[in-house]
Amino acid sequence: MFHRQITRHTWLYTEMVTTGALIYGDVERHLNFTEEEHPVALQLGGSEPAHLAKSAKLGAQWGYDEINLNCGCPSERVQKGAFGACLMAEPQLVADCVKAMRDAVDIDVTVKHRVGIDDVEGYDFVRDFVGTIADAGCRTFIVHARNAILKGLSPKENREIPPLKYDYAYQLKRDFPQLEIIINGGIKTLAEIDAHLAQVDGVMLGREAYHNPYVMAGFDARYYGDAAAQKSRVEVLQAMLRYIAEQLARYGSNGAGLKLNSITRHMLGLMTGLPGARAFRQTLSDSKKLAKGDPALLLEALARMQPLAA
Repeated sequence: MFHRQITRHTWLYTEMVTTGALIYGDVERHLNFTEEEHPVALQLGGSEPAHLAKSAKLGAQWGYDEINLNCGCPSERVQKGAFGACLMAEPQLVADCVKAMRDAVDIDVTVKHRVGIDDVEGYDFVRDFVGTIADAGCRTFIVHARNAILKGLSPKENREIPPLKYDYAYQLKRDFPQLEIIINGGIKTLAEIDAHLAQVDGVMLGREAYHNPYVMAGFDARYYGDAAAQKSRVEVLQAMLRYIAEQLARYGSNGAGLKLNSITRHMLGLMTGLPGARAFRQTLSDSKKLAKGDPALLLEALARMQPLAA
């Protein structure tokens, strides 16, 4: 919801939701979202075609615009479940999973993956992976242009240490011109986005969208042709203030209800690059103030900043 206040048209993706969480857990907790958040994609984690088909169908029933299969997460917890990046070693299984999901839903089924795993460095590995999955009907691939190191690196290190191989994503587009190739990994600036878009069809931001979310403020005009006035940072904050108040009224605050921090912690980067951004983050991270459950904390955080032209 926070990112949707910044950009109206950019596609948003959920965190990875495992099939087990949907089949055996609280479906509403994992899938509920508001109409205002569209377009939004549900990212699934799993390796059993029937379970993925059932989970994809749930996603479609809840109104998601796309189902995305994660074949890029390198965490040990995910590997123990035999999905995520380790699936790249089993392209035919991924193809079976994609086919099962496509048979279950009418919305797009896409795949997010790495360019290699462990010490597999050659381009032919990812080329053959994409080719196999494309044969199962997948038309959109989100390429995190790094290898996934399955042993010895943490998920955080896996997002930073393996070298970027943007040229592999570019080559995929040349080899599969009929496919939509979206590039991901280490991309931060508008200039970098523009350079990638000269080679591939789309760009996904991860860490930068989280730590510096207002970088997306100009996306609607720049990439979607919507010249409507964008919200200032203060207007985004005010919109979230109303949203938080609504959520607290709906779910309650403190105790077993909604925690203020469950929303405000995602807003810490809103003022990145402005004078007083550190004071803004510190105020929204104050555990004693957060415990009061008062959304006016956002206004206090804003007041602690130096005067800004938002």
